[in-house]
Amino acid sequence: MRYLGIVTVLWAFSFSLIGVYLAGQVDSDFAVLARVCIAALVFAPFTLWRGLPPRLLAGFWLAGALQFGVTYLCLYRSFAVLTVPEVLLFTVLTPIYVTLLDDALARRFSPWSLLAALVAVGGGVIIRFEHLEGDYLIGFLLLQLANATFAAGQVLCRQLLVRYPTEQPLHRFFGHFFLGALLLALPSFLLFGNPERLPHTAMQWGVLLWMGLFATALGMFWWVKGSTLVDAGTLAIMNELHVPAGLLVNVLIWNREANLPRLALGGAIIVASLWLNRQGRQAALPASQAP
Repeated sequence: MRYLGIVTVLWAFSFSLIGVYLAGQVDSDFAVLARVCIAALVFAPFTLWRGLPPRLLAGFWLAGALQFGVTYLCLYRSFAVLTVPEVLLFTVLTPIYVTLLDDALARRFSPWSLLAALVAVGGGVIIRFEHLEGDYLIGFLLLQLANATFAAGQVLCRQLLVRYPTEQPLHRFFGHFFLGALLLALPSFLLFGNPERLPHTAMQWGVLLWMGLFATALGMFWWVKGSTLVDAGTLAIMNELHVPAGLLVNVLIWNREANLPRLALGGAIIVASLWLNRQGRQAALPASQAP
């Protein structure tokens, strides 16, 4: 879980950097394209094209298209019909999608993992819940598609690495993930991007560079690597930890207002869901394997 914890911190800072320096200032399609291109260039020198299972490579292209293509196309467009609190609220359902999709691909059902994911979602709702106003159905549907594809991408990578083991280390073929993302990120910018809203300050370019190198390249690499070292329930819950972590960074560094009691309560519930998931896993083990 060490890798997932490191990425949670990286993404917590990214949430604030995007909100302060990029949102509403830099074209969102260009921001996504820049992140994907930088990450693809990081892995390009290591990327193998031969000697790997074809289904493994095809799966990584599909995962990249889902997790960075469809997800971000829907996420950024949801801001046109939703307020920021509504966007934050509607993203808390990702752990449920992770649990259900992982069970579906593995052809099983893990009630403890689903219960732990639901508890984690409850903690996220406590932190983020705001009164809903106006017509938010379209935005809700857009974000559920974004949640589902983000979950599908990480679950697919996790399952591919389990089903198609290879002697090659992950970094030798992880570049295919970002090439898959490029298949949607580039056409999206060409069709919908606004060239007049490209970065115009050194700070904005610096944030995009940081996002591409750390949040995207290293972040996604460590997240996928970490996902193979934990069970699906833990992976689902870790998808919710960015909520309190991101808000905490926003409060401590940028002095933004937050309901600290709700943040503490929701964060405690999310952490408790990790314990609940662990208890469920131990209960499901045969007596000879129980600790």
